[in-house]
Amino acid sequence: MGKVYLVGAGLGGRAGLTQGALEILQRAEAVWIDELVDERLLAELPSQAQVWRRSGEASLQQGILWLIQRCREGKQVVHLKSGDPLIFGRAREEIQALREAGCPFEIWPGLSSALAGPLWAGIPLTDKHLSRVFAVLTAHDLEALPWSALAQLDTLVILMGSRQRQHIGARLMESGIPADRPVAVIWGAGQAEQQVWVGTLAELQQEAGQAKLPGLLVVGEVIRLRQDFLPGIPPLPPPAPLAGKTVLVTRSEGQSPAFRELLQAQGARVLEMPTLVIQPPTSWDPLDTAIANLEQFDWLLLTSANGVQAFFERLQRQGRDSRALHSLQVAVVGSKTASVLAQYGIHPDLMPQEFVAEALLQVWPEPISGQRILFPRVESGGREEVVQGLRQRGAEVVEVAAYQSACPATADPQVVEALKARQVDILTFASSKTVQHFAHLIRQAGLGPEVWDPPVQIAAIGPKTAETCKAAFGRVDIEAQEYTLEGLVEALIQATNRFTQPFQAVRGSSSQHPRAPL
Repeated sequence: MGKVYLVGAGLGGRAGLTQGALEILQRAEAVWIDELVDERLLAELPSQAQVWRRSGEASLQQGILWLIQRCREGKQVVHLKSGDPLIFGRAREEIQALREAGCPFEIWPGLSSALAGPLWAGIPLTDKHLSRVFAVLTAHDLEALPWSALAQLDTLVILMGSRQRQHIGARLMESGIPADRPVAVIWGAGQAEQQVWVGTLAELQQEAGQAKLPGLLVVGEVIRLRQDFLPGIPPLPPPAPLAGKTVLVTRSEGQSPAFRELLQAQGARVLEMPTLVIQPPTSWDPLDTAIANLEQFDWLLLTSANGVQAFFERLQRQGRDSRALHSLQVAVVGSKTASVLAQYGIHPDLMPQEFVAEALLQVWPEPISGQRILFPRVESGGREEVVQGLRQRGAEVVEVAAYQSACPATADPQVVEALKARQVDILTFASSKTVQHFAHLIRQAGLGPEVWDPPVQIAAIGPKTAETCKAAFGRVDIEAQEYTLEGLVEALIQATNRFTQPFQAVRGSSSQHPRAPL
């Protein structure tokens, strides 16, 4: 039996989380995320955490059943709720169901949007002259509210009230609140997309702005103090370019987390699916023989980090080190290959600006004819064009297997479930083999084109990988202009900006209500 955590997400992304809530998220195995939760928090989840969002058709009971099922699977399960879980969070139904199912649970508080939302807009809820009392209510059932009693209170905070703001304003004026009472509408409170409108109840009736984000209303004279408090409100964080996007990284087992970290830094949630298993070649003999006779070569050609690592591991097994390369020139493809090479104290003599192997042919110094080139490479597949091009120009290229890249036996089951549930927004590929192996693993798992059909986007690190994507999936949507992981992340950002109309964080208001004397 696992455990269920009802966790308040607060407002303002990670900065609005309690430390306890953050620690729970970082070790969660399954998470139900409410619609209003800041999408930036997805980046705090473990890469393999299962995520469930309640669609418009799903009922609260279906969500509760999902929590119970995951708990019975022995998972650490989180229901991440906007604001505080016990303030208009319908928590009683969940607690009763969890108790009846025998699921252990904990409740972790969050900063309620009723308190933090007005603060992010610079509105104090209490003041000894203007607001000695305030009430928090929800617009879920307006007919059930005691309007005449509410009209007697200094300040009202109405959650989920933005879409019915004109009807709410009319009811308040009918109940005796003056038409010139200040009112603020706050959309996306505490998020980069926050927008604030300030006016009066009378002006609210003519305000026709689009409620693009869920919002809350604040009604009360205390709003007149807003300009005094705004200078002390921290600046809202800039929108993370990939916030709300779930990106699948197809990679080799044991690969460094560099790509994942680059994506998470831009706000993406990352799922990782091993599609390559790096293994020793069928035989080490050809590579060992070549290393024993390095002085017979003019050049060492390295086109992958795996090739660099395998070459130097075998070099060291013969009791030799980087000094053995003193008579050779070294050519590499890609900044990552050069970076791994630098760990052995070697800087390349030749690296094309365009990080594709074919670009080597354009910059290889003459004369090429008669040169002997050692090329430690993957045992099958790889850079055939480079080898053919060098040989056509008279070079002798000695290809030796340094490693083999195999396909994993099965796809990661949690990734398969995420793909089935259409929770992945972007598929990324950094080599042709990751494309081929991904397609094989998906078919083996019983899935088909629905995995990559739009709106899912397919991203490739370079033209060679893009060609393989087109052959496997019929298209490629995003192609990096710089053939590096950093270039691929930049391409994702640019593509996301093309298809997303960004909000601007509005610290002021579209209607500045004059400040009244105290």
